[in-house]
Amino acid sequence: MSDRVSIAIDVMGGDLGLHAILPASIAALASKKNLFLFLCGDTAAISLYLDSNPVSKDCLARVKLVDARSVVAMDEKASYSLRHRRDSSMYIALSLVRDGVVQACVSAGNTGVLMAMSCLLIKTIDGISRPAIVASLPTMKGHCTVLDLGANINCKALNLFQFAVMGSALASGVFGVKNPKVGLLNIGSELNKGLEPVREAGEMLQAQSGINYRGFIEGDDVYAGKMDVIVCDGFAGNILLKTSEGLAKFINFKVAKNLKKSLFRRFLTWMAGSVLLEIREQLDPARRNGAVLLGLRAVVVKSHGAANQKSFENAINQAAVAIHCDLPNMIERGMKKEQAIVGSTVNQSPKN
Repeated sequence: MSDRVSIAIDVMGGDLGLHAILPASIAALASKKNLFLFLCGDTAAISLYLDSNPVSKDCLARVKLVDARSVVAMDEKASYSLRHRRDSSMYIALSLVRDGVVQACVSAGNTGVLMAMSCLLIKTIDGISRPAIVASLPTMKGHCTVLDLGANINCKALNLFQFAVMGSALASGVFGVKNPKVGLLNIGSELNKGLEPVREAGEMLQAQSGINYRGFIEGDDVYAGKMDVIVCDGFAGNILLKTSEGLAKFINFKVAKNLKKSLFRRFLTWMAGSVLLEIREQLDPARRNGAVLLGLRAVVVKSHGAANQKSFENAINQAAVAIHCDLPNMIERGMKKEQAIVGSTVNQSPKN
């Protein structure tokens, strides 16, 4: 593959829009000399920002502005957006991926609409019914891959099964995990616990020798490092992710507050400054912003809707990593490999 990395940015998406996304884009350009960005949105507003802020000629030379007349609202229904937002910054950014102009798209916009437009324009890999939002969470033993984190609120057993296959391929292909351990997030470890699709997916995975399925995993074990891949529907996954982010902020707040209560504690803080800083950075949700929509034929990264500059820059970095790993083709190869082992189950379409 070429060293050039080209990414379309949905500048108008998210809660903060261009006020966070443009500084993040410039910072990413400054740190990656092989990065080229197509900034999709209100070109007048984008140009005003670029003219009003110190941006190097080198960065500007690697920027192309693409005008978009509308914005997908955060509360908009996908059915409406697909009909009426084909001139939006999100749709145009994804169209650039479809047409092969760029290698990836990054958006902080409406998750449901991003998924619907991605499926329409980019399509899914053969054997995948729905894409899944995937991200890495820290654990006591390193990290684990978790999917789905919000793209699919209602999932059938087959969807969960396919997520497990994709997650296993990702863990082994990108992270180098040998025979990754896969678990289904559930309210108990017993076989009779949980919703019917989760139980059925467990039975399907248990019957296949190609997946190292280890059974159900409860919420309090997510960070223990017992699993390399954790599979759930988007409803449970999004709650898990947002709760984890909120807890990380709470811990950082309480630690900082309590360490300032006395002169002695402040002295201890000074003594252990580098250690505390490292812990705070590890718990900072912004460091892990940027979740790939796994299962598409090209790279699409979903940023947190409330992402600030630092967070969105990390989402751009995630897209660059996915491009470097040739993630879509790697997942497709992984799917074919697993299909050869587990049979036609992977390619079945979910029944209504």
